[in-house]
Amino acid sequence: MVAVQKLPPSPVRDEPAVRVWRFVREPFEADTWRRVAYALLAFPLGVVCVPLALTGAPAGRWQRGLVRRFLDGPEPSGSSRGPAHVGSGSTRGPAHVGSGASEGPAHVGSGSSEGPADGMSGSSRGLAHAVLAAPLNLLVLAVTVYGWSLVPMNLGWPLRAGSDYADAWGGPTFAGAWAFHAIVGGIGFLLLMPWLGRVMAAVQLRLAAALLS
Repeated sequence: MVAVQKLPPSPVRDEPAVRVWRFVREPFEADTWRRVAYALLAFPLGVVCVPLALTGAPAGRWQRGLVRRFLDGPEPSGSSRGPAHVGSGSTRGPAHVGSGASEGPAHVGSGSSEGPADGMSGSSRGLAHAVLAAPLNLLVLAVTVYGWSLVPMNLGWPLRAGSDYADAWGGPTFAGAWAFHAIVGGIGFLLLMPWLGRVMAAVQLRLAAALLS
């Protein structure tokens, strides 16, 4: 008779706790601040690229470089099969910004492409993206600056508070007003802005994939 050794049961992951931890740590991830950097730089670079593209400068390459630098994952030179990847490797997803080959319908790079904009030069693609993406990039810039500025403004609320707290949110006491501003306006926006930034960066990436292909 063969004795069968029973393996200990695998530990059950606490999925709610994992989700909460991921939500809480998002403001401190490097990818979050790369998206913030892209949100701050995309609009001014686009404005600069408009006149330069008219002179034949490689505006498309510069904008692709910005996308690769700040919206890429931790391994920009590797491959990805996800739906949206910004890098220089190969991908099978629908949106890719890089310099390698692509099997997806939307590829942004300096290599071969089979997208609808094959006949356009790099400067023409750069001009199209700089102009058409400007309203979106301006909106993302404004939301990013305003949303992130609320974090230190509300955590440091006593520095800008007057002497009367009766009409302040969380008043009429000083402690109540500071707690309300710090928790809702400070910590609240600290946790909200990274996820809002994810959504905005995804839209910017799709637009770049469509116009810089």
